[in-house]
Amino acid sequence: MIDKGRPFYKLTGSGNDFVFVDVRTEPAGPLEQTATIRAICARGSGVGADGIVFLSGTESSIAIRYLNSDGSLAALCGNATLCAARLAAELGIVRRDSEFEIETDSGTVAARFRGALPEIDLQPVTELQDCFDTELAAGESRIGFALVGVPHLVVLCADVDRMPVTDRGRALRSHARLRHGANVNFVARVAGGWRIRTYERGVEAETLACGTGAVATGLLLASWGEAATSVELETRSGRTLRVRHRMDGDRYHASLSGEARIAFVGNLAEIFSSKS
Repeated sequence: MIDKGRPFYKLTGSGNDFVFVDVRTEPAGPLEQTATIRAICARGSGVGADGIVFLSGTESSIAIRYLNSDGSLAALCGNATLCAARLAAELGIVRRDSEFEIETDSGTVAARFRGALPEIDLQPVTELQDCFDTELAAGESRIGFALVGVPHLVVLCADVDRMPVTDRGRALRSHARLRHGANVNFVARVAGGWRIRTYERGVEAETLACGTGAVATGLLLASWGEAATSVELETRSGRTLRVRHRMDGDRYHASLSGEARIAFVGNLAEIFSSKS
């Protein structure tokens, strides 16, 4: 007989995919070990995911802990937080018709559903640099920086589809001026709006979407005079992330909404749930 192992939920948010584990009644235990996370998130030999999320909480308030596919902790992941809102509603932890809170490692965010889509209000952004001091590469017109729970560089370019996202992203991700590195977002204007591609630290590759990256990009586009206080960004997956913000002094108050859905549910085999 096959050991069913630990139940999990596979969710996707605009192309970012995550393994969610409900830890309300049973702690994560060995699932928090780096080797185990890497095995679970490995594509081809594991479930395959950009990261793993541990979900806890009670009515009107939930909490998540997100770790990248390499086992490193990410203080905040926008799309994982949107997916947490979706899963919490599906599990009946929170009510879809009311506002609730999500505790993350970068602070508390408010969440709600607007129609079919979850929306979250991120912590105020106070650290934003219109001009990040580094040499521009071919096809780039400017680079900015924003700390949106996690650090992001945003590169405005002429043609995002022609950018060497992996090579250029890897180089910028570990720039000497970035103490903890950064995610790197490449954005360009396209017919009808904007298109974004992201190189994510911790995943160390291009991902199909990045929620906090979309927020950082929306804020910098507005700061550069390229976009209004509400902007839609087409991700590499073809899905759209919506960012809106308002200013309060020198603080940016931003909200993010986008797709969040359960792809499938399953059980982690004993090789994962007890891996040492």
